[in-house]
Amino acid sequence: MDTIASLFSFITWPVSWVIVQFHKLYGAIFGDDTGWAWGLSIVSLVVLIRICLIPLFVKQIKSTRNMQVLQPKMKAIQERYKSDKQRQSEEMMKLYKETGTNPLSSCLPILAQSPFFFALYHVLSAIASGKTIGVIDQPLLDSARKAHIFGAPLAAKFMDSASDVSALGASLLDVRVVTAVMIVMMSASQFFTQRQLMTKNVDLTVKTPYMQQQKMLMYIFPVIFAVMGINFPVGVLVYWLTTNVWTMGQQMYVINQNPTPGSKAQDQYLGRLLKSVTAHGEVRGRTKRNTVKRIVSKGPDRNDIERKFITGLAKLGLVAQEDGTVIKSDTALAEAEGGASQRRQQPKRQTKAQRQTGAAQQTGAKDTDSTESGSKTSLRKPDASQDDKPKPAGKPAPGSSRQAKSGQRKGPQRPKHPSKK
Repeated sequence: MDTIASLFSFITWPVSWVIVQFHKLYGAIFGDDTGWAWGLSIVSLVVLIRICLIPLFVKQIKSTRNMQVLQPKMKAIQERYKSDKQRQSEEMMKLYKETGTNPLSSCLPILAQSPFFFALYHVLSAIASGKTIGVIDQPLLDSARKAHIFGAPLAAKFMDSASDVSALGASLLDVRVVTAVMIVMMSASQFFTQRQLMTKNVDLTVKTPYMQQQKMLMYIFPVIFAVMGINFPVGVLVYWLTTNVWTMGQQMYVINQNPTPGSKAQDQYLGRLLKSVTAHGEVRGRTKRNTVKRIVSKGPDRNDIERKFITGLAKLGLVAQEDGTVIKSDTALAEAEGGASQRRQQPKRQTKAQRQTGAAQQTGAKDTDSTESGSKTSLRKPDASQDDKPKPAGKPAPGSSRQAKSGQRKGPQRPKHPSKK
């Protein structure tokens, strides 16, 4: 870790300067040698870095949206080259290149802040070794070595020996407890952030390599942080825990305000939007109007969730416009009610058992009717006719079906061949 951190020593001076400036501010409030002053300085460094990375985060969101738009084409490629995985990968890469989409864009914020992370690690390692670094001179170094967060020095690590911890003025138990709690919180926040993305903000109807990548990261990143965390100083754990919490909150805001089409989050968001339109009779807010505008512009390409939202507006007698607003329309209400009545008039589909029971009842009814009709016929007085006269015995008439033998075809019989007589 020290070797990797030394590669980013060129930004050690800026990182140490920012920490010192924040320390002056918080030192005037909490005291120069307190853990609050130094800990909040590190937290403020994280906030400043993440604010600077917002443009990259916006780019990440746009790239994610492009991935979602390409999912139908990805599914078509998967179906077409189902038995040829190599050709499937080649066509996927070709599609990414044609559309200018980068499936690894979700890692951009992490890669961008990695230099600051290693530079901070380099600064804290120097403090633990009692060496001045950057703009941190000897008085600031002594102040930082005295700072403790819940009894653990900023430069202490989980794997430090009892003698190293004693040199920093702390006990090994306090350091182990504080670092273990922070490592668990850091890994849990990373897992929750990735799980929130997979369960709420991904269209699960289409399986893509992007989804497999996100699912893999959901389990790999927490394990990596847990393993590496035992070698991180307490100050670095504060840094990484803060950035994880920031990422989690930032992602929750994006999921609630700009969810991925076809995801569970979009269903919840459009449900809230429909309730808002029902209460106020209009679309309030520019973000919400832009959402309605995008849904209208899709036309027949809307997904099931978006079609349900348009149908919900129609039931309220409202029609969404191209500018994202809604207007009243009696035609839309009539069409919605007409469609609902047609759906209500459709017969309810019966189960197999119900169909068999109904067929048995119909068969029994037919048998009853035939029995009653037969009894009525038998009670009727027969009329005198030629049929009552005794017929001479002999060969039956050719067209007599009443005396046809069992298994013999009814009706006129074909004469047998002379050789078969």
